[in-house]
Formats: sequence, C-alpha cells, structure tokens
Amino acid sequence: MRSTNRPLGVGLLAAGPVTQAVHLPTLATLAERLHVTHVMGVDPDVVATVAARVGARHSSTVEELLADKSVDVVAVCSPNSLHAEHVVAALSAGKRGVLCEKPLATSRAEVEQIARAASASGVPLVVGAMHAYDPAWTAAKESWGDLPDRTHLVRSRVYLPPNEEFVDLATDLATGSPPPVNPPTSSEQQPSAVDLLRGCVLGLATHVIPPLRHFMPGRARVVSAELLEPFGYRLVLTGEGDQYGRTAELFALLPGAWEQDWTFEAWAPDTRLRVDYPPPYVLAGSATVTLTDTKGSVCGWQFPSNGYQAEWLHLADVVEGRTELMIDVPAVLDDMLYALDLADDATALLKAAS
Repeated sequence: MRSTNRPLGVGLLAAGPVTQAVHLPTLATLAERLHVTHVMGVDPDVVATVAARVGARHSSTVEELLADKSVDVVAVCSPNSLHAEHVVAALSAGKRGVLCEKPLATSRAEVEQIARAASASGVPLVVGAMHAYDPAWTAAKESWGDLPDRTHLVRSRVYLPPNEEFVDLATDLATGSPPPVNPPTSSEQQPSAVDLLRGCVLGLATHVIPPLRHFMPGRARVVSAELLEPFGYRLVLTGEGDQYGRTAELFALLPGAWEQDWTFEAWAPDTRLRVDYPPPYVLAGSATVTLTDTKGSVCGWQFPSNGYQAEWLHLADVVEGRTELMIDVPAVLDDMLYALDLADDATALLKAAS
C-alpha cells in the first residue's frame, strides 16, 4: 500500500466549466487525499486563472501535463471527441489512475483503443458517471435483494434548467474571449437531427446506463426514438430475448423552464425503487433513494456527500491499494458499448422515419 504522507496529485486535462464547477470544488473538499497540481488548457488566460485558484502549475499541452511527475492521477475533462485519445495517452504515461468524464468514447474503435491501453497498463480507470457512485445508490444496492431480477419497468426522467444556472451556483466561471463566429454557408453545415440525437444519447443518456444495466443487463433494443427540442430525447427500450418482458422509458429535456426533475425508477410486481438525484455541478449531497413495497414498508437513504466526491475518493482508494474498482474496466467498456448500441438503434429509427 502506498504511503499517504502526501495527497495524490491530480492533473486536469481542460480548464472549462466541468473542471471549474465540478472537479475543483469537489477536490477542495477532499484535500487530505487529493490535491490539484497541474491544469492544462488551450486558452492561456483561462488556464492561468484556474490554476492560480488552487496553486497549481498550468500548461497548454497534454504532453506537458503527462510529463509532470507531481501528477499521480489524470482527469480527462476535454471535449467528448478527444476523450479516447486523452485517456489512452494518460493510461500509457505511467500515471496511477485516470478519471474520464462521460462519454468515455464516441465509437467502437475508440473503445477498442482504450481496452488495449488499459490492458497493457493495468492503470485503474473510472468514468465520471457520478450517479453510479452516489452514496445513497450504493447503500440501496445492498438492500434491494433480487429486485433487479424481478423488475419489469424502468423509467428515467431528466428535466433540467440551463447548465449555466448550476455553473453559476458552483463557481465564478473564468472565461476567455469567444471564438469568432462564422455562420454556416449552407444548410448542409447544420447538425442533422440524427447527429443531434446521437449527441443527446452519448452526452446525456450515458448517465443512465450504469443504473439501467442493473435492471436491464442484457442487450436492449430501442423500439421508439424521438428527438426533442431544444435538446433532449424520448426513448423506449425492450429487453431483447428477455423472458421478463422488461421495458425502459428514457426521457430528457434541456433546458427546462421549471425546477429540476431528475429521477430514476424501477418497478417489480411488489416493489418500487425511486431515486431523486441532486442538482448537477453543485455539492448538494447525495440522491434520495426510497424502496417501497405493496405492504407499505419504506426504506430510505440520503447522505451529506455526493457522487462526485464518492467517485474521487473511490479512485484514490483504488490507487492507494485500499480496495478494488467498484466498476471494473471491462464493465466500464461494456457500459460504453451499451450506450453506443442505443445510439445506433435510436438514430436508425430516426432515419427510417424521415
């Protein structure tokens, strides 16, 4: 086991809203275990400001951050299209752990690249789907018994105001000069409905995949798909070859005009699980989880800490040899492939309907 004389050094790849509003505030609450030592960013003014807030070094390239010996753990917070490239680089750089924001990848080829790098390096990898590490969720898992085997309906609902509202609550966002705007010269340059739906599934529905797979573990088939404006989706899934006839309804709409409503529910004939998630970005404690049966018995869980804190502490424990990965690398890769399957199914239905 590694000595804990000093906190693990964290290097943050990218200095945007997720780094500033999620990871810096979270890591500030875990200073005895984790400390930001290096921030990489492409905007020199922004990265300098962000790094100065935590007394860290800053640089403009991935190579500089990965060469920094004070960095034990790398957090990949770059744009989605760069996640796989940066994860592979971090896994191959001799670092002790990697946390990647979701989605882990955007294609099967990228999943295969990550799988090879993870196998060769043996470095632990955690994906920042914070709900999978939420303390109330993990506590409920120990008590729900065979509920996943008996579940016949799963429902996920995400209705959120603009992200900027939560970011403003979490931090004073450092921003650079906006890039020049060049309007598209033809309609072909506008994102298609298919591209938008795929982005919705990979960018938002990936939050749902870890809990969904507890209750619909096999291959799921999308039987209905709709793109919602301005950003969202409505999907209906069935378990392929599932003797229990499981169905899942996944709904998301952003930005909403009312208060947040982010829930996950699973029904069996005599039991219902309900998870009410806290607001994203801010440190608002854990989800509230209730388990109710037809006799009126109710169990409930809620904790002061949240999934962001739990995922970081879990990775620190793994790196220091205190525990094994809660969600191992093969399961992480399977979750990503499951999400890609859903995206393919949904976009195929949308194409067929157009």
